[in-house]
Amino acid sequence: MQVTGLFIYPFKSARGIALPQAHIDAMGLSGDRRMMLVDPSGHFITQRELPELARLTALPAAAYLTLRLEDGREMMVAPPQPEDRMDVAIWRSIVSAAVAHESVNAKLSDWFGRPVKLVFIDGESRREASAEWAGEGSPMAFADGYQVLVTTSGSLRALNEDMERHGEGSVGMDRFRPNIVVDCDEPFAEDGWTGLEIGGIRFDFVKPCPRCIMTTQDQQTGSREGANPMPAMGRLRMSADRRVPGPLFGWNAVPRGEGLLRVGDAVTVLGSREAWAIKGR
Repeated sequence: MQVTGLFIYPFKSARGIALPQAHIDAMGLSGDRRMMLVDPSGHFITQRELPELARLTALPAAAYLTLRLEDGREMMVAPPQPEDRMDVAIWRSIVSAAVAHESVNAKLSDWFGRPVKLVFIDGESRREASAEWAGEGSPMAFADGYQVLVTTSGSLRALNEDMERHGEGSVGMDRFRPNIVVDCDEPFAEDGWTGLEIGGIRFDFVKPCPRCIMTTQDQQTGSREGANPMPAMGRLRMSADRRVPGPLFGWNAVPRGEGLLRVGDAVTVLGSREAWAIKGR
C-alpha cells in the first residue's frame, strides 16, 4: 500500500489543498485547520450552516494570507496581533484564539451576508483531543476532533459501487475531506487496523469518523443538489457501537512522531484488531 493523496484545509470548512509532501507533527499536517470563521459570540461556523465556504480558498504565505472567493473577490490578510483575542467554541472545546483585524472581519461579513470573525490558532492557543480516545496531552488545531483523518481508495470504490447500483451516481474523495488517502484494495479494511506507519511515523487509529451533511455538498460550489452518499453509507456503514453512532467513513488518527510525508510513501499496517461493529456485517 502507499499514500496516494495528502491534503490540508488551512481555513476550516473552506477548500482543501492537495500537496506532494507535508510536514507532520503532534498537531497534524503543518498548516491544517489553523484558522476558521466564528459568529460574534465565538461559536465556530462550518459548511453545515454556511455552504458558501466551499467557494473560499485560503492560501497562507510567510508575510500574509490570501483569501479568494470563486467569483474573483480577494483580499490579503496580515497576521493577527497576539493581544487581539477571544475565546471560541468548537463543539465542547473552548480555545483562546487570535482575531483578525476588524476591517478583515467586516469584509468577510459582507462576503457571507452575516456577521463573522476570522480567528487563528497561535502559540498562545491550547486545545487537546479527547483523552478518552487519543490519550492525555494530544494537541490539535481547529479540526472537529482529532489531528489526522485517513481514508482509503478501496472504501470509496465500494461506496460508489453501491451508489451506482442504486442509481445515485458517485462522489469523489473530496466529499470526505481526508488528510491522508491510502491506496488499499480491500474496502473498509481500516476498520480492523490499530494504526499505520508512514515515513517512519506511527499513526494510531483512535476513533472512526461519523459523517454529516457536509458529505452531501459539492466541495467546489457548496451545492447539495448532486450525488448524495448518505443513503449508501446508511446501507453499508451504520455503526453498531453506541459510542460512535451514525454512518462511518474514514478513521481519525493521532501522529506519534514528526517528519515528512510524501505522496508515494509506503504504508505499513502496524497491527490488527476486531473490526469496528457495523450494522448488518
